Amino acid sequence: MKLFKNIIKGDRLSLAKGITLIESDLDLDVKKSEELIGKCLPYSGNSIRICVTGAPGVGKSTFIESFGNTLILEGKKVAVLAIDPSSETTKGSILGDKIRMSELASNKDAFIRPSPSSGELGGIAKKTRENIILCEAAGFDIILIETVGVGQSETIAKNLVDYYLLLSLTGAGDEIQFIKRGIMELIDGLVVTKADGDNIKNAKKTEQEYRSTINSILKSENFKPFIGICSATKNQGIKEIWEEINDYIEMRRRSDEFLKNRVNQNIFWLNQILKNEIGNLKYQKLVKNNRLVEFERKITTHNFNIYKLINQLH
Repeated sequence: MKLFKNIIKGDRLSLAKGITLIESDLDLDVKKSEELIGKCLPYSGNSIRICVTGAPGVGKSTFIESFGNTLILEGKKVAVLAIDPSSETTKGSILGDKIRMSELASNKDAFIRPSPSSGELGGIAKKTRENIILCEAAGFDIILIETVGVGQSETIAKNLVDYYLLLSLTGAGDEIQFIKRGIMELIDGLVVTKADGDNIKNAKKTEQEYRSTINSILKSENFKPFIGICSATKNQGIKEIWEEINDYIEMRRRSDEFLKNRVNQNIFWLNQILKNEIGNLKYQKLVKNNRLVEFERKITTHNFNIYKLINQLH
C-alpha cells in the first residue's frame, strides 16, 4: 500500500489522506482504512499523548500553539488533532483550528488536523483513536488532542491519552465550587490561563483556590494533579508545564503504569468498538458467555489490532 509507505516516511500530505480515508463511512473505504491501521500499528505507540480540554473561550488553541512551538524548539515533532463541534442542524463544522494556529501550522515539524465531532460524545471525533495511530506511525513525538469543550461527556477522552490537562480561566469561583472528586481523579494537571497584565494577580489567586480545593478533596491520595498558571500569548509558564508533564510521564514509565494504562485503554476501546460493530444484543451475549473476558485477555500490548479480533466475529 503506497499510502502506508509514504505515511511512515513522514509525508504530511499522505498522513492527511490517510486520516480522510479513516474518517470515511463508505464501505470500501472502511475496509481499506482497517488495512491501513493494521499496517501502521507496529510503528505506533512511541509518542506522548496529551489531551487539552477546557470550557469555550479558555484559550485552548492559543495554548496549544504556544505549547507546540515550545516542544518543536526542543526537537519534538508535534501533531494536533483538534475536534470542532458540529452543527446539530447542518451537521457541518467550521474546522478553523489551522487559522487559529497559523504559526504552528506552517512549521514543517507540526501537523494540524481539525475533525468534526459529528455528534460524538466525549469531546472527540469518531476516529480520533485511529488518527493517533497514523500520526505516531508518521513519526510524531507528541500528539495533542484539543477537545470540543469540557463537561461530563469529556471523560471519554481520558481513555485516549497519557496526560489529561484541564485549562481554566480566572474568576472561576462557580467552577471551583462545582468541582467534584470525580473530575479531580480524572485530570493530571490544571492550568489557569491568560495570566498576564492586570490579570496576573487574579490568576495566582485562582491557582491557590484550586490547590486548596484539591487538597481538601484528595486528602489521603498519593497523587495530586499539578496546578499552575500560564500566559500563552506571552509564552510564560509554557516550558514549565511541559517539564511537569514530561516528569510525570517518565515516572509512569519507570513504574510500568504507562504501559498498563495503554493496555487498559485498548480494552476500553475493544468494548466501545464491539458495541458499535455487532450491536448491543450480540455484545451482551459475549458478556454472558464470558467470551468478552477471553478477548480482553488477548490484549497484552498497547498496539494490539482490535479490528483483527473483531473481524473474527463477523
